[in-house]
Amino acid sequence: MVRLSRAETQERNRAKVLAAARDEFAEQGFRDAKIDVIAERAELTRGAVYSNFPGKRALYLAVLAELAERSVVAPHAEPGKTLQDALGALARVKVAALPLDDEQAGLTRDLMPEVLADERIRRPFAQLMKLNGLLLGLALERLDPPERPAGAPIPRRVRLAESVLTTLHGAGQLAAAAPGLVEPFDVVSACERLAGLELNDWWAPPVIAPAAQAADRPWSPPEAVDLVRAEPFVPADGVVVVLGTHRLGAAEEAVRASGGEVTVVVVTSEPDELAPLTRLVVAEVCGGLRQAFPRSSWPGVRVVCDVTGTLAAAAGVLAVSDETEAATRIERGRIVATADGRGAGHAVSVTSEVSRVDRRG
Repeated sequence: MVRLSRAETQERNRAKVLAAARDEFAEQGFRDAKIDVIAERAELTRGAVYSNFPGKRALYLAVLAELAERSVVAPHAEPGKTLQDALGALARVKVAALPLDDEQAGLTRDLMPEVLADERIRRPFAQLMKLNGLLLGLALERLDPPERPAGAPIPRRVRLAESVLTTLHGAGQLAAAAPGLVEPFDVVSACERLAGLELNDWWAPPVIAPAAQAADRPWSPPEAVDLVRAEPFVPADGVVVVLGTHRLGAAEEAVRASGGEVTVVVVTSEPDELAPLTRLVVAEVCGGLRQAFPRSSWPGVRVVCDVTGTLAAAAGVLAVSDETEAATRIERGRIVATADGRGAGHAVSVTSEVSRVDRRG
């Protein structure tokens, strides 16, 4: 009989707890689920459950994150070649995952009450939704670039993306509250029609931003998992912006100013709950995005949930919190500029653009 290592035993026990919790939450809902029952289902002690998850809500969010990351492949899903086709395909992916009965609804119906009941969850959730709006908006822009008249502000499709997410999120909540009421084909048709919505959407740079500081030191990042593509990678040249869960909306400042590859490193002072929440919310959109959009239209942004702060430390950010906002510019495998505070991502991106012009001159 092969003896498992300590790490293998812990991983096996964690998987058993997640499987048992998924069944308990599906049957009882979050509020009525009991840790003692979950432990019994997993054939473990109560202490073994708490050694993997510090509380019931952390376990609940971990279960939902695991399920969201196993994105359902919609029947006959094909990437769309137009805005209308892509949004219709995205909606089909989402409605394919809607709960069809009370047991399926039991897993998800308590999520929003938990989000609304606690500011520690609500504020990060709001920022994660803004990040999702940016990711979907960038995919729409790559698929069908909006025209920009000379001298006009940067046009974007983020408000269109947010309108689509509002429709899909509302359908999901109603399906959880009243299974069988939502008509999937109507949701798909509504999202397709939103493609033609004119919102006069544009982006303006921040009014105030810190000055970027020149640097010259090695860049030695660890391998990370990109939540957008659901694949491992090693961050290379480009902008790395480290954002706490209260500051995720600032990612767009780095994206618009850099015009290139941006890695968004999400950090938090409460990783037990906010790390799985991050994985859950991003996976809910990006799982569908990967099916509905051709790979050439996927956003250039990569999103990393940096649970241990290791990637942030490689970027020079040694202490993190939910208010963190810092950025680093990487060129030829070296850190060449850094900034800290509101507007940091914009600051290092603009500084890099200026420096490249200077070098060419």
